Amino acid sequence: ELQAITARAQEMEEEAAWMRELQLEIESSLAGNLEASLLQQDKAALVSAGLLLKEIYDKMEIDQRSIYVGNVDYGATAEELEAFFHCCGKMNRVTILCDRFSGHPKGYAYIEFEEQSSMKAAMVLNKSLFRGRVIKVLPKRTNVPGISSTNRGGYHGHFRACRGLAQWGPYYGKQYTGVRGRAY
Repeated sequence: ELQAITARAQEMEEEAAWMRELQLEIESSLAGNLEASLLQQDKAALVSAGLLLKEIYDKMEIDQRSIYVGNVDYGATAEELEAFFHCCGKMNRVTILCDRFSGHPKGYAYIEFEEQSSMKAAMVLNKSLFRGRVIKVLPKRTNVPGISSTNRGGYHGHFRACRGLAQWGPYYGKQYTGVRGRAY
């Protein structure tokens, strides 16, 4: 028990040293652009940025050991997927994604392995049969913060000033005339 405590303390010291190094790197990169007084004021922000970077680093490390499994049968369970991929290596987590409103499975899953070599071994099972369906096995991609396909901007149909108010109906105090095109 004492060895476990000392091992945990050593691990915490190594993590603190890594955080200090990361903070020094951030400070040195920002020192050329900021005055020293601003640097002192933003020390708390830099520490939180270091924690955020560590969190992103940890997520990327987990994603490098994870796979995406597509075309999974809707009746499949996490236990069945675990048994199917058991030959590849030890797994930390098997997640079958479900619709948040109906609770029905979406037809794909993510599997996190303990080692990256297990993930590479699982890639061999691409295009194999699982519950009568050909599954797709790909490495899990890491989502990059700030990059989204949904915030593309552009025209959303809000500007309608080119139409006459008469066509908008009683909302603007005029009745709908039903006129299309020019009136003579």
